[in-house]
Amino acid sequence: QVALVESGGGLVQPGGSLRLSCVASGFAFSGNWMHWIRQPPGKGLEAVSIINKGGDSTQYVDSVKGRFTISRDNAKNTLYLQMNNLEPEDTARYFCATGLFSTWGQGTQVTVSS
Repeated sequence: QVALVESGGGLVQPGGSLRLSCVASGFAFSGNWMHWIRQPPGKGLEAVSIINKGGDSTQYVDSVKGRFTISRDNAKNTLYLQMNNLEPEDTARYFCATGLFSTWGQGTQVTVSS
């Protein structure tokens, strides 16, 4: 069964850090580009970052450049998003998805508030 399971979200103060994880199963994780996407409360989906199959090519939306780092461990079938210097505007539900958006996780909530 194809699945993506995110974890690592929570409540953090502005300036804090979180690391999200996304564990893949049921498909060839190493053969897929992977995305992190977020949905702020009451707003639409926003692509945050993408990483290629080998993990040596990444892209970020401008609002998170220099603060977020996407990475992957193909041996562990796991995708990561290290989020530093978090801002209230980063509050959202964060999803991982495969490169063609054919498979999504259930998401993990990140709330940045003092």
